[in-house]
Amino acid sequence: MKKTLKTLISMLLVLVLALCMFSCNKEGGDTDDTSADGAPAPSLWDSATYKENKEFGSGAKTLTLEVKMEDKIVTFTIKTDKETVGAALLEHGLIAGKESQYGLYIKNVNGVTADFDVDQSYWAFYVNGEYAMSGADTTEINEGDVYRLEYTKQQIG
Repeated sequence: MKKTLKTLISMLLVLVLALCMFSCNKEGGDTDDTSADGAPAPSLWDSATYKENKEFGSGAKTLTLEVKMEDKIVTFTIKTDKETVGAALLEHGLIAGKESQYGLYIKNVNGVTADFDVDQSYWAFYVNGEYAMSGADTTEINEGDVYRLEYTKQQIG
């Protein structure tokens, strides 16, 4: 009887420990930056042209652009004589896209492509932290404003 009781208690303890380990793993979420095969998980920044803050140009106006992907932001300071944000970014090859009836549809920023048709990702455009009501190609540069292009992926479901 004592042997059976000890065995039962031992099995119960093993079960409790296993549940605790499983629970701790789920509560913490998946904080592992590796893929299923143990290799580092791919990052959007892997294909970025610039991975650190950078300055461009020598014009009379100063434009501050933040590029946000995942949990990282890189800031570009651009000196330009262009009138619009889009023209200044195109001038330095920081964006690329295609013209549509609504203006420039930005598909590539800093070497990273977002394609809504492929994976529901797109580049959201913000001015001073607010979602912009106009496209980058029609937004005039205002000294002191901070512009941001943020990689965004629409969640389905």
